[in-house]
Amino acid sequence: MTAFSLEPAQLAWCAELRALAAERLRPLAEKGEAGRVNRVLVAELGRLGLVGRLFGAGALDLCLMRESLAQACTEAETALALQGLGAHPVHAHGTAAQRARWLPGVTDGTAVAAFALTEPGAGSDAAALALTAHPDGPGRWRLSGEKCWISNAPEADFYTVFARTTPGAGARGVTAFLLPADRPGLTGHGLDMLSPHPIGALGFDGVPVTADDVLGEVDRGFRVAMGTLNLFRPSVGAFAVGMAQAALDATLDHTARRDAFGGKLRDLQAVSHQVAEMALRTEAARLMVYAAATAYDAGDADVPRRSAMAKLLATETAQYVVDTAVQLHGARALRRGHLLEHLYREVRAPRVYEGASEVQRGVIAKELYARQEAR
Repeated sequence: MTAFSLEPAQLAWCAELRALAAERLRPLAEKGEAGRVNRVLVAELGRLGLVGRLFGAGALDLCLMRESLAQACTEAETALALQGLGAHPVHAHGTAAQRARWLPGVTDGTAVAAFALTEPGAGSDAAALALTAHPDGPGRWRLSGEKCWISNAPEADFYTVFARTTPGAGARGVTAFLLPADRPGLTGHGLDMLSPHPIGALGFDGVPVTADDVLGEVDRGFRVAMGTLNLFRPSVGAFAVGMAQAALDATLDHTARRDAFGGKLRDLQAVSHQVAEMALRTEAARLMVYAAATAYDAGDADVPRRSAMAKLLATETAQYVVDTAVQLHGARALRRGHLLEHLYREVRAPRVYEGASEVQRGVIAKELYARQEAR
């Protein structure tokens, strides 16, 4: 299979996912409370086997899941992605005991995971982490500091937490810890954000951790973080493509039915050309996402560059497509509860999280120059 086409079985599976999202997941999402973890929705994702598939699937499979779900229910897509993001470090780097304790609950939707990397002073510059793991005896530390803008916080059952174990060492002095939510000294509160997802801040007041909580190796946690992000960045692009496709589909339907100036809205060349541009950019972004995911699954050396390109193009494209869709729909699209009003609030965040667009451009340039110097 090439990166530019999908097999019939994959296309059929994507259609099945879109139907499941519309018929079974969206009603559960609509009953949830904005800004809170929807455990009923997470449990249904587990019952459908989608969370379990995250850990046995490759990057392309993950992208197809996220794109398909996003077209019909962004809340379900995000709930699935957050389970994967929070638990993937445990799956990839955890000990047998860590995996046995947490992954079954994540898989069946009874345990909620979270990825705790970002801090008030360390967003795009992830290597500037200030959450400190103070030594507290052999193989023991106490965590002190803050995390901010953490999805599923403070309601997650466990967190993959990144803390500084060696001061002044930059990315080389960070360790990943698996932290159950009931550890003493761990507090948190929710944040009221533009998008309706559960996002919060965490406080660490001497939270105890031991060598049994380490994911991977001490002082090598940045590898855990970057490995996870390299897998999930193309799939953030897939989420964006799914939103762009939903906006495009809504626009095609609206412009074909809407009467304007003696005909249909689509008969106006200014409108039809904008719709064509929306479709062009959406398909280009989709192909780049699939190419990046295929490169990841093949173990290609240029995964960081491809992942950065895919996330950058897809998220910027989705912003354009949704904004254009709102413009072509007019005031109705700004009414609370309209699909495009929902997408307009959803589409902005992916340009920031898991590496802002500016960071992706920096990654791309760095990789290009590194390749040039290696010749």
